[in-house]
Amino acid sequence: MTKKTAILLINLGTPDAPTPQAVKAYLKEFLSDQRVIEIPKLIWQVILRLFVLTTRPKRVAHAYQSVWTDDGSPLLAILKAQARSLQAHLSTQGIDVPVYPATTYGNPSIKNVLTELTAQGYDNFVCLPLYPQYSATSTAAAFDKIAKFAMASRNMPQIHFIKEYHDDPMYIDALAQSIERYWQEHGRADRLLFSFHGIPKPYADKGDPYPEQCRTTAVLVADKLGLMAHEWAISFQSRFGAQEWLKPYTDELLTEWGQAGVSVQVASPAFSADCLETLEELAVENRDNFLEAGGKSYAYIPALNTDELHIELMAKLIKPHLL
Repeated sequence: MTKKTAILLINLGTPDAPTPQAVKAYLKEFLSDQRVIEIPKLIWQVILRLFVLTTRPKRVAHAYQSVWTDDGSPLLAILKAQARSLQAHLSTQGIDVPVYPATTYGNPSIKNVLTELTAQGYDNFVCLPLYPQYSATSTAAAFDKIAKFAMASRNMPQIHFIKEYHDDPMYIDALAQSIERYWQEHGRADRLLFSFHGIPKPYADKGDPYPEQCRTTAVLVADKLGLMAHEWAISFQSRFGAQEWLKPYTDELLTEWGQAGVSVQVASPAFSADCLETLEELAVENRDNFLEAGGKSYAYIPALNTDELHIELMAKLIKPHLL
């Protein structure tokens, strides 16, 4: 490599602290992105500032407090650990390229990381958003931040952007093996639910490929595990606002399964790192609702995080862009 190269591992982001003030600042940035909220900007800003940001931060901060660790936000702590693990893995293969964590919203922001590295002489960046399934609301939002930095650069760096990897065989293997390991330690439930983060249905209707890529991932993993059709399902979580989102909704499906008296284990393949949506919403909130509805037992299977095969997958995705 003749250029000075750095790798960016990108995830969504997190508040700086589990406080209403920090959460409000984070949500203001996140929910002001028109990739995320497609309501006309002027109308949405009135709703956001008068209603959402006056009520939601306190509740969300309480949820963050329940999952916050000594290392801070779980998502950011794991993202940093993933960056360290990937750099170490590449080093064992004779590839000495630094790996930096970056977030679309909050800190360390994509803009600040790129600015600091450019000042250090880096002129070639390989950017891997850790979203296996592409969506304009997540992957494209990260690309927008990178493109905005490039547009403001007099001497624009070379940038390689990895769009998605929803059906990569190594990704499917990593998911299947993590589930099998969980079964070996804890046993199998009656049903396995693949719960993906949702997006508004109108976004999919306009051509966002996210729901189809989620279904492809789930089918491939279920096939790899040898599951029968009645032993697994797919659902979508974390809906926000009044409009229709992708269905079936995770909470409603789990209530239905709870009423049927079955046991369930839940995996969330769209999340490359455990975060508020997995550790609080899936592992706690949905568990409580499921058990209250009459479910037999409930367990959340952790995200891939720093799983060895997950790190190998990142290296596989990145290495073609290092040559």
